[in-house]
Amino acid sequence: MTIRVIIVDDQAMVRAGFAALLAAQPDIDVVGEAPDGLRGVEVARSAHPDVVLMDVRMPELDGLAAAREILHPPAGVTHRPKVLMLTTFDVDDYVYEALRAGASGFLLKDAPPADLIAAVRVVAAGEALLAPSVTRRLIADFAASRPAPRRDTAALRLNGLTPRETEVLELIARGLSNQEIAESLVLAEQTVKTHIGRVLAKLDLRDRAQAVVFAYESGLVTPGSA
Repeated sequence: MTIRVIIVDDQAMVRAGFAALLAAQPDIDVVGEAPDGLRGVEVARSAHPDVVLMDVRMPELDGLAAAREILHPPAGVTHRPKVLMLTTFDVDDYVYEALRAGASGFLLKDAPPADLIAAVRVVAAGEALLAPSVTRRLIADFAASRPAPRRDTAALRLNGLTPRETEVLELIARGLSNQEIAESLVLAEQTVKTHIGRVLAKLDLRDRAQAVVFAYESGLVTPGSA
C-alpha cells in the first residue's frame, strides 16, 4: 500500500528536498506541500494524507497548533492522519505538548535521509517514533515539571487494565520495542502486539507516543525510575 504524505515547512528548499527524497521511494507518494501551519491544515483536509511531516516553527500557525487542528478536527471531518513533527535541537520544549496533542513522534531535521524514510514508514504503520536525541528521560522531565490535573482520573483509567496489560504499558513507557517486551515478559511478539492494541483501545490512546505520556501522567512510571 502506498503511503500518502504531505510536507509542511516554511522553507521551500526543505520541502523540495524532502519531497524529492520521499517521492523516489516506491511505497511513498507526496500528495501535497504547505509553507505554513494554516495552509498545512487545509492541505491535510483536502489531500487526505496518511502522514503529515510538520515543522515546529512556522508563520501563520505554528506546527503544534496545526497538529492540534489536524488531530482534533471539527465535527464532520473524519480523516485524521498521523503527524510526525520535524524539530531541531533548540525546540525540545515542544516535545511533551506535541505528544499530548497526538503527534506520533519527532525527527530531527538534519537526520540522515534513510532515517526520514524509515520514520514515515514507522509512523504510517501506527508506531510511535522519537529521534535518538529526544530521549525517554527528556519526556519524563517534561511530564514531571508540568502539573498533572488529570493524574487521579488517569490513575482510575489504569484500573481498567489487566495486570499483564499494565506491565506492557509500563515497558512501552520505558521505551522497549515489541521484541524487547516479548523477551522481558517471556511472551510471543504477536501476543505483545495484542496486549498493546487492547491497552490503546481501553485507554482511548492513538499510539505508543500517547501511551508514554499517559504512563507518566498516571504515575505508573516516574521520572528517572529504572
